[in-house]
Amino acid sequence: MEKFNNVLDFARKTIETELYSLGKLTDYLDDNFSQAVEAILQSKGRVVITGIGKSAIIAQKIVATMNSTGTPAIFMHAADAIHGDLGMIQSSDVVVCISKSGNTPEIKVLVPLLKRDQNPLIAITANKESFLATQSDYVLYAYTEREACPNNLAPTTSTTSQLVIGDALAVALMQVKAFGSADFAKYHPGGALGKRLYLTVGEAIAKNQVPVVTPETDVKQVIVEISQKMLGVTAVLDGERIVGVITDGDIRRMLSRYEDIKGLHARNIMSLHPKTIEADVLAVDALDFMQNHKITQLLVTQNQRYIGVIHLHNLIQEGII
Repeated sequence: MEKFNNVLDFARKTIETELYSLGKLTDYLDDNFSQAVEAILQSKGRVVITGIGKSAIIAQKIVATMNSTGTPAIFMHAADAIHGDLGMIQSSDVVVCISKSGNTPEIKVLVPLLKRDQNPLIAITANKESFLATQSDYVLYAYTEREACPNNLAPTTSTTSQLVIGDALAVALMQVKAFGSADFAKYHPGGALGKRLYLTVGEAIAKNQVPVVTPETDVKQVIVEISQKMLGVTAVLDGERIVGVITDGDIRRMLSRYEDIKGLHARNIMSLHPKTIEADVLAVDALDFMQNHKITQLLVTQNQRYIGVIHLHNLIQEGII
């Protein structure tokens, strides 16, 4: 048990150390940050992000974040850059170089090559006096008092700080560009995230059967209709007008109320004023509506005409939940 408690203490200390450094980052934001954002906005090219070691891994994550939020970006490994990959940088690109010390041999070789074609150079570093910082156009200070590593060696706090600065850049660019949820959906068309942003109710029910009865339908046929269409509900239509709804719950209540159901019709057991939703509404909004009203299905309309049912199971199958 004592050993286990020590492990928890180590974990807490790691988190506290990193949180302390992250809390200081806001104090070191200055005009360099806003000018770096402006340089990226004014650029007609991409953001090329480079680094070496653990900083290279952070660079790749920042590239992914920028690409998914509307800022075209590519990754270039600092070591590979000096062996041919510099050719990926175009004259209109902005370069971001990430290095804790700013003085590694690869960085000292790379920076003059980056400056050669006058691409704007943004440094993310924990050393404002470093070679990288003094050679860059904009310096984003990734404050690191010490690493969370007990030996103050393994990149931990420093890489977390770099990542947070990169996130701040990406989010600031999003907000200045007014990059909204509709834009986000374009870059995330697959998976649950994309579906939450673009899938409509009409698309979610495309493969559903359409349960429907009339007010005069015999209750036995109502039960058959609900069972066959497998949505736990049927709409009751008078012509094209929705006049009611019958759910599995209505059937159970009917069976507990009547010993003999012979002679009963849909109009005798239907619920009036059913909840409906338009087909062009986002499926995620249908989920919110269901949760707020504590129901599991909604009648779907298109131009006020009944076209089917959306069930909670549809939203589960689509990954909305």
